[in-house]
Amino acid sequence: MKTPDLVIIGAGPIGLACGIAAQKAGLNYIIIEKGTLVNSLFHYPQFMTFFSTSERLEIGGFPFNCINPKPGKQDAIEYYRRITQQLKLNVHLYETIEAVKKQADGTFNMDTSKGTYRSKYVIVATGFYDIPNKMNVPGEELPKVHHYYKDPHAYSFQKVLVIGAQNSAVDAALETWRKGASVTMAVRQNEIGKRVKYWVRPDIENRIAEGNIKAYFNTTVAAIREKEVDLMTPNGKVTIENDFVLAMTGFLPNMNLLRKMNIRLSEDGNSCPQYDPDTMETNVPGLFLAGVICGGRETHKWFIENSRVHAEQIMKAIAAKA
Repeated sequence: MKTPDLVIIGAGPIGLACGIAAQKAGLNYIIIEKGTLVNSLFHYPQFMTFFSTSERLEIGGFPFNCINPKPGKQDAIEYYRRITQQLKLNVHLYETIEAVKKQADGTFNMDTSKGTYRSKYVIVATGFYDIPNKMNVPGEELPKVHHYYKDPHAYSFQKVLVIGAQNSAVDAALETWRKGASVTMAVRQNEIGKRVKYWVRPDIENRIAEGNIKAYFNTTVAAIREKEVDLMTPNGKVTIENDFVLAMTGFLPNMNLLRKMNIRLSEDGNSCPQYDPDTMETNVPGLFLAGVICGGRETHKWFIENSRVHAEQIMKAIAAKA
């Protein structure tokens, strides 16, 4: 059994920031990640551009040099990988947390797919890009339905339905259309999402206005079949021909992991975990949260840029306990 002072669950940007802060504080720590380094970023669309500028994505005081005004996916992956390599952060990749149990002496026992750990403190920084927000409609499990979108070339010259109206849906619609796809959008609301990147919004609105991309607003998906999709529109059911469905309906954090750790969650439907905003400590003493996971199902509340401070808050709280 390994006995570090601190186990950090998740090797995304915020998990790495916590590792850097722990290293500076002289703590013996381990970062455990079920996938690759910055796993969520790795699964972003190939040509995704961040909303934020590079300096707002920096962690640990290390400059993020980028020649473009806003960095892309590959820029960010390279930045976080170089930091990990330069600082020799203690990262265990492709290792899944299976159980976390609080002991009578206040320590935590953790079983993973590769070993067992015992630590004084635990930080959960797991993000939210693992569990698709399902529509629960007939045909959603067909191979043609994709909840992850990576490269537009795969949809060239195909009839594509994009579900959603936030950044991921708008990017998928524009990029696949530019690669020759016939694109239709199904949008629950009566307009494109208000959080869509400001330089992209005019592009999608103009493509819809000129008819190059067909958009059904106030519309839901009723059923998906091999060659067709049924849409429920304000004017009734509409059936369209279809080859692929890109369900850009968002993702959910792993709330079951929090429940297994006995972290209290709100009962208002958002499942927001209970924690002290000054220390980031949950109702379980010694167990902390950092990053997107703090918002529960409200995944738009926390980002890299506004949750980097969690690392320093947590280290101050741990120092106070020590």
